[in-house]
Amino acid sequence: MNKTIRRASVFTLLLVFALLIRATWVQFYDGKALAEDKDNRRNAIELYSEPLGDIVVGGKSVTGSAPTSGDLKYKRTYTDGKLYSAVTGYSSQVYGATQLEGIYQDLLDGTDTRLKTVMDTVTGKRADPGNVITTIDPAVQKAAYDALGDTKGAAVAIDPATGKILAVVSTPSYAPSTLTTGAGDAWTRLTKDPEKPMTNRALRQPLPPGSTFKLVVAAAALEDGLYSSVDEKTDSPDPYKLPLSNNVLSNENPSAPCENASIRVALQYSCNNVFAKMAVDLGQDKVRAQADKFGFNDASQDVPVRAYESVYPKDMDKAQTALSGIGQFDVTATPLQMAMVSAAIANGGKLVSPHMVSQITDSGGDVLENYDDNTDTTEIVSSSTAEQLRSAMQTVVEEGTGTNAQISGATVGGKTGTAQHGENNSQTPYAWFTSYGKADGKEVAVAVVVEQSDAARSEVSGNGLAAPVAKSVMEAALKN
Repeated sequence: MNKTIRRASVFTLLLVFALLIRATWVQFYDGKALAEDKDNRRNAIELYSEPLGDIVVGGKSVTGSAPTSGDLKYKRTYTDGKLYSAVTGYSSQVYGATQLEGIYQDLLDGTDTRLKTVMDTVTGKRADPGNVITTIDPAVQKAAYDALGDTKGAAVAIDPATGKILAVVSTPSYAPSTLTTGAGDAWTRLTKDPEKPMTNRALRQPLPPGSTFKLVVAAAALEDGLYSSVDEKTDSPDPYKLPLSNNVLSNENPSAPCENASIRVALQYSCNNVFAKMAVDLGQDKVRAQADKFGFNDASQDVPVRAYESVYPKDMDKAQTALSGIGQFDVTATPLQMAMVSAAIANGGKLVSPHMVSQITDSGGDVLENYDDNTDTTEIVSSSTAEQLRSAMQTVVEEGTGTNAQISGATVGGKTGTAQHGENNSQTPYAWFTSYGKADGKEVAVAVVVEQSDAARSEVSGNGLAAPVAKSVMEAALKN
């Protein structure tokens, strides 16, 4: 064999080896990536080739599957979609899945390995899908949704003793069914809507909590021993001059008895001077430590939907620390977080991890995981501090700024908040209310925020807008 032929043979052999290596690489490496690519339509065809499992509320499915005429044989359907969108999210043939639909997608489409029988493993058949059993109470959910009405806002209700989330509502809402087949006009309309109906305001939009945060500062003061009881007089000049500043912090009600007021009176009249001075006296580190115990600054709060982090800031000067004491400056909180504050206070100072999924099951109803049995309980404040704060919160509702939350035959405690919004408070304030209610052996903790409503600016207040919503939610939970 001459040299030219030999070299050509070697070169050809190298090309063959290169092709084999490339084919092997594509088959065993690139092939997996291509198969899992979100733009691979075969995945959608496989996913929607059979009906999906269901998300269950109050013993009834709020999701379903309906046959179609295309290559995607089934599409997702929703019952009362707008009512439950903040819980279910959506499952779309084009846009993927969110909320519980996304978190439990493998369970709902039958690819979760826990669903496979021996025969499924042998034949390679996709298992029958499982179901997600939520903790949501349909009556409480509807009460929150109806009470929020046309406002932009959110509400969360929690059973303090169990951590079960009874309601998660965000308004304005949207119909998940409009996205199931990937209708482009619906997606464009929803994503470009300035009201952001697809934003889960209950879990995913932290806002300044305003005076509802005063409960956290009061808890820190009692736990630290700065004050021994909610009825001890505080050292609180009125008006209060912010440290290192010429600015004076005023109170909403100039005639309120806020000078040197006790914690009870200061919560009753929502005295800014008391809690601003209290935050400075405690120092930001102690306030932050207490806020952290309640759940602030936790970037991994899963219920199981990942909640957005509520923040108590660091590195503040004393004037900023004073403003943080009334829930302003850079303090932010979600309705979930403020419901957790009231839940811990209502439950004797102990916070049971909030969760909105009770169980996941296979198609036959056998439980794969029971989340009600896996809840952590953390002591946030002592039982004595919790008892005192409950008493002071009752005063707020019975004689103070939260009278619109009163419920006949029930013990109700709460705290109002009206948080500034925009530069120099130029935009409509946020109206907050966080509360707990107890009656006939039942209890519930509720937080409500109203971002915007048709009310005149002068009428925007936690008691005027948010407390009536909380009342409706508590009534539904306590009488259900």
